[in-house]
Amino acid sequence: MPKVAFYTLGCKVNQAETEAMMELFREKHYQTVDFDEIADIYVINTCAVTNESERKSRQIIRRAIRKNPQAVIAVVGCYSQLAADEIMKIPGVDVVIGTKDRKKIVEMVEKALYNEEKIVDVGNIMEVKSFEEIAFRGYRQKTRAFLKIQEGCNLFCSYCIIPYARGPLRSRKLESIIKEAQELAKDGFKEVVLTGIHLGLYGEDFKRNPNLLDVIKEISKIPGIERIRLSSIEVFEIDENFIDTVSKLENFCRHFHIPLQSGSNEILRKMNRRYTAEEFLEKVELIREKIPDVSITTDVITGFPGETDENFIETEDFIKKVGFSKLHVFKFSPKKGTPAYEMKGQIPERIKEERSHRLISLSHQLERSFREKFKGKILKVLFEEKIGVDLYEGLTDNYIRVAVFSKEELHNKIHDVILKHNEEEYILGEIISK
Repeated sequence: MPKVAFYTLGCKVNQAETEAMMELFREKHYQTVDFDEIADIYVINTCAVTNESERKSRQIIRRAIRKNPQAVIAVVGCYSQLAADEIMKIPGVDVVIGTKDRKKIVEMVEKALYNEEKIVDVGNIMEVKSFEEIAFRGYRQKTRAFLKIQEGCNLFCSYCIIPYARGPLRSRKLESIIKEAQELAKDGFKEVVLTGIHLGLYGEDFKRNPNLLDVIKEISKIPGIERIRLSSIEVFEIDENFIDTVSKLENFCRHFHIPLQSGSNEILRKMNRRYTAEEFLEKVELIREKIPDVSITTDVITGFPGETDENFIETEDFIKKVGFSKLHVFKFSPKKGTPAYEMKGQIPERIKEERSHRLISLSHQLERSFREKFKGKILKVLFEEKIGVDLYEGLTDNYIRVAVFSKEELHNKIHDVILKHNEEEYILGEIISK
């Protein structure tokens, strides 16, 4: 059968969707190969969150075409949804699918492969009202399974194009989620990462019955699932009851990724975020009070229109005050079609670059400082991959990257590890023999 290769840009939702599409091809007995190999079909799952994401998407599309000019090139995802005509103008692209109908990808690719048809399937995403079911099964090179439970967003932050690319909020039925989680456990996955475009709003279209907490509680009961992790959740979607409940679940990971975006209330208002810096800090302190040794990671945008030096310093100081364990730093990217695109006070690229470098440097310091707190402690590590001669790397439940030397194969195994030496990108540890 033909060989198919995949490339994923962007978020964990895209990763989950790529793995689901891989499974659709495997069910039809296609052979999946690495993207750098010669393949008959290349599937590029694109991102449009920034202009750089779109540029990178085009770059990867052209790379696939150069790798095999005779291959079928299928482009899917957010960039496809927003710019189908632009993508079809790239010579060599055969199939363009937006952010729905991914379950039909094999059928569309086969039309292009055998009938030499050009296929464009991009409709009005704002009219889609139901969650598209594409289950993911048993991709055994992975140790963590991304389980998508929600799609779309209704909040429309002023800088964000994603609601226009993904459409309105749609939640997956609880029975479907539990069924897939049970299958993942049978396939040997020990950690499930719940993903969605706006995860905390899961169930809003069901009148909040069930809600995200119900999903977590039900998955926590499944034998074999030793860890449940959230990909991301907004601070205003976390209340005391939520924190109390998850703190009592042994398999809920002590890790929250909570997007901050700015530590300046003035900029948060312009961004159309729904909290203040003070409210954010209050919620983080509550989490830390209830869940010791929790890791709090975040997203920050720098160079938003009108961001003064004072606003930036406010953000920098606030990040230090919160004491995040890691930052994902983004330079503001003006996206046509969003309110921020038209805002006055656009920041020069040079200043955005300088501020971005400062925050990335701060992130390295915070990450190292967080790891340092756990030197000499014993934590459970789920090992993911081999990164050197007898050197394996994995994650603790509170998102510390750990490496150990071992002659034993450690892939997808959980061991107690004493953390010893804080290196550049991980902490070196030693497995505690039972």
